[in-house]
Amino acid sequence: MIFIDTGAFVARYIERDQYHDAAIEQWRTLRNDRRRCFTSNFVLDETITLLARRSTYQFAAERARNLFHSAALSILRPDENDEFAAVELLQKYADQGVSFTDCVSFVLMTREHIKCAFSFDRHFRIAGFEVEPVEP
Repeated sequence: MIFIDTGAFVARYIERDQYHDAAIEQWRTLRNDRRRCFTSNFVLDETITLLARRSTYQFAAERARNLFHSAALSILRPDENDEFAAVELLQKYADQGVSFTDCVSFVLMTREHIKCAFSFDRHFRIAGFEVEPVEP
C-alpha cells in the first residue's frame, strides 16, 4: 500500500516539473508491482488546482476525471474526527511549515495503516513515514 501525494501527481503530468523523470519511473514501478494506491480528496484538490495553474483548466479537468474514475486509485476522505486530529498535527509540526493537507494525509495514512508515501515532500519523513522514491 502506498499513499500518493500532490507532488507525485503534478510531477507525473507536468513535464517541466523538476521531479518529472523520477515520478514517471516511480509510477511505472507502482504499476508493475501492482501496489494498492491511495490518496485523499484533499490531495486531489491541491493537484487539480496546481495542474490548472501550471497547464490549462481543460488539462486539469481531464486529469481530474481520470483520477476520480480510476479503478487503481482509492480516494480516502476524512471525517470530522480526522480533521480535528489534523489540526493537532498542524500545531505539532508548526515549526516545519507543514500544510493542513499534509496533516490530513498523515491522519488518513495512520487510520488506514499506510506506512509509505509517494512524495517529494520532506514532511512525510518528518512525520515518520517511509517515502518513495528514495532520495539518492
